[in-house]
Amino acid sequence: MSTAEETGGEDMPWGEVTPDAARRLLIAAVEAFAERGYHATTTRDIAGRAGMSPAALYIHYKTKEELLHKISTIGHTKALDILESAADGPGSAAERLAEAVRSFVVWHAGHHTTARVVQYELDALAEDHRAEVVLLRRRCDAAVRRILSDGVDAGEFEVPDVSGTTLAVLSLCIDVARWFNVDGRWTPNEVGEMYADLVQRMVGAR
Repeated sequence: MSTAEETGGEDMPWGEVTPDAARRLLIAAVEAFAERGYHATTTRDIAGRAGMSPAALYIHYKTKEELLHKISTIGHTKALDILESAADGPGSAAERLAEAVRSFVVWHAGHHTTARVVQYELDALAEDHRAEVVLLRRRCDAAVRRILSDGVDAGEFEVPDVSGTTLAVLSLCIDVARWFNVDGRWTPNEVGEMYADLVQRMVGAR
């Protein structure tokens, strides 16, 4: 599965990025950053993967960091949509937590190349861009914390430390992007179901 196939909008991979040349460069950057790391990747590497000249890259992105910011913002926005949709959805706290974990894990497994860049290259962002992404991450944290708090209040969960458990749940889900292998024994959906069950056990869901 290529990065182009595993990522993106509803109609096409990274469909929210236009024009096509900008989209191709962004996909190339995801692949390069995931393979080599942000700091070891050059703009020439990215342009070459996209079949373009280095000069063409600067028409669409002023810097390599701007590319990372775009990737990170889109990825974190998608993560936030997943978690807030579950938090605001129907059902008990246990049902909403299962949906949040299942959907979050499926995204991190099915989009593992992109997710590794989104989740693990945060410190390479410029200070102002990092601050923007940190706000999105805090909102992700708040969505999960809200579900856990609802469960505790309703007597559904046994969680002595909601903040600490929120961190544990998110860390568990995010780490899927690090180890998931499309040629491995599990599909993204199977991993999602497994983790949803695991987290329910963690919080003592009744």
